[in-house]
Amino acid sequence: MTEAPDAVRTVTVERDIAHPPEKVWRALTQPHLITEWLMKNDFAPILGHRFTFRSDWGGVLDCEVLVVEPNSKLSYRWNFAHDDPSFDLKSVVTFTLVQTERGTHLRMEQVGFRPGQKQAYGGARAGWRQFLERLDEVLRE
Repeated sequence: MTEAPDAVRTVTVERDIAHPPEKVWRALTQPHLITEWLMKNDFAPILGHRFTFRSDWGGVLDCEVLVVEPNSKLSYRWNFAHDDPSFDLKSVVTFTLVQTERGTHLRMEQVGFRPGQKQAYGGARAGWRQFLERLDEVLRE
């Protein structure tokens, strides 16, 4: 099957977390906790808030909060500009939290990878798994 030239790709990672949605939400929305599992930031869970993520490798992502549904859903624009426009990434990251008998089912979806962005797509697939493993560690502390 061939992808359409303008088709976008999505990275989805799901995991069950042994903590209630309120605790997971806190780790997704408190800047000092986000720094521990994702990146340095100036995030605020306010609709329309513009913020940046700053990676250890020097990358800066310009972001904007799109959805804030406490303990349930968080979404933001995740834009990375690069000197080489083929590496530019304009995407949306969405976290969905569903309470379960044992805690929370967390679904992370990043949509917006263009077909030519194989490196960014592969990096996101591996990176989000690592980020969510660190999130789990932060929640256990």
